[in-house]
Amino acid sequence: MVVITDVLPHSRAEKAGILKGDTLVSINKKQINDVLDYRFYLASNDVTLIVVRDGGFKKFRILKSEYDDIGLDFRTPLMDKKHSCRNKCVFCFIDQLPKGMRKSLYFKDDDARLSFLHGNYITLTNLEEKDVRRIIDMHISPINVSVHTTNPELRVKMMKNKRAGDVLSYLKRFADAGITLCCQIVLCKGLNDGEELDRTMRDLEALAPAVESTSVVPAGLTRFRDGLYHLESFTPEECAAVIKQINDFGDMCKYKHGSRLFYPADELYISAGLPLPDDSFYESYSQIENGVGMLTDMRTSVLTELEDEERYAPYKDIRRSVSIATGRAAYDHISGLANLLTERFKNLSINVYPIKNDFFGDRITVSGLLTGKDIISQLAGKELGDVLLIPSSCLRAEGDVLLDDVSPADIGEALGVPVTPCGSEAQDFISTILGLNT
Repeated sequence: MVVITDVLPHSRAEKAGILKGDTLVSINKKQINDVLDYRFYLASNDVTLIVVRDGGFKKFRILKSEYDDIGLDFRTPLMDKKHSCRNKCVFCFIDQLPKGMRKSLYFKDDDARLSFLHGNYITLTNLEEKDVRRIIDMHISPINVSVHTTNPELRVKMMKNKRAGDVLSYLKRFADAGITLCCQIVLCKGLNDGEELDRTMRDLEALAPAVESTSVVPAGLTRFRDGLYHLESFTPEECAAVIKQINDFGDMCKYKHGSRLFYPADELYISAGLPLPDDSFYESYSQIENGVGMLTDMRTSVLTELEDEERYAPYKDIRRSVSIATGRAAYDHISGLANLLTERFKNLSINVYPIKNDFFGDRITVSGLLTGKDIISQLAGKELGDVLLIPSSCLRAEGDVLLDDVSPADIGEALGVPVTPCGSEAQDFISTILGLNT
């Protein structure tokens, strides 16, 4: 049962007589506990809702098109509390955060509903038999799964959860039910690499085509690891060997299934000093949110966008000086794009500055984990031009502050220059640099 916090004006629910403060019990005799129940059972042309009001039950019938909403709002998007993670993974990034940061950063979610709704990755250890049955019965797909290893004993060791090995059986049950699985392997040196990685790839490949894609991402290691499991970064040579191992297996999958299925993260190529694959390698870019193909896609999209000569012809003589702050991993990539733009727009000047991550430690090189204090300290006294652009990815979802609670306005005040977040989508990237978004 969930409390209705609002009924939208002129909606079907309002016209039916449902009120704010009513408690929704069921739809078509199916109990409603959260958003998945609600959305699934609401998908009908004829719905009968039972609510509790003033201690009694009331029934409302609504006729509608199958997928139309009826205008009810609830306290949270999930209509329930988020399910927190029960694991203590040896590579968990949240365990590597220093004390004193905002409280929300320390919450670990492991919620199958968020996997379906927002693409979050889950470990399966939070699922009980009733949850598995519901996923299968409702055909909730795709499900994004943090697998890491298919060796049950090793998975228990890595995740420090006695259920971690047993729940791997859910993968086959989901696959047999026709549910698409997108998987993730966080690679830890000396644990799930080498022969163990081969085993995991073989086991997941056996579940194709249900397993649609799998990203292999090196564990992020901050300087705040005192008292945690000892992990070391992969050397450039080791990164190159991992890439070859994954891509050799991917070549076989491409021949057998028509898809590579397994993709190394961009970070591995950058660490190895190897060129990123071209656009065709990533097929549908199904793992782009995991940092797989993100840089290639951005470059390809920018080149395609610049082919639209009519769109940008009015700005060919634009006179503007821009600076861009970026993580060290993306520095060469962003510099290359900056060169493309300054060649096209002759009066455009762009300075790209790589920011070393002093806050988390120099092993963290991605732009999304930059902090305001590092940007301020490292760009003080630099030539910043008319505006400083910072990656949108380093801001929280609300777009207001970075991880250290420093805002773009704070950075601008400290450096004496306007600061604007800049996204990686091609049109937004180019327009922001040219100042067309203001």
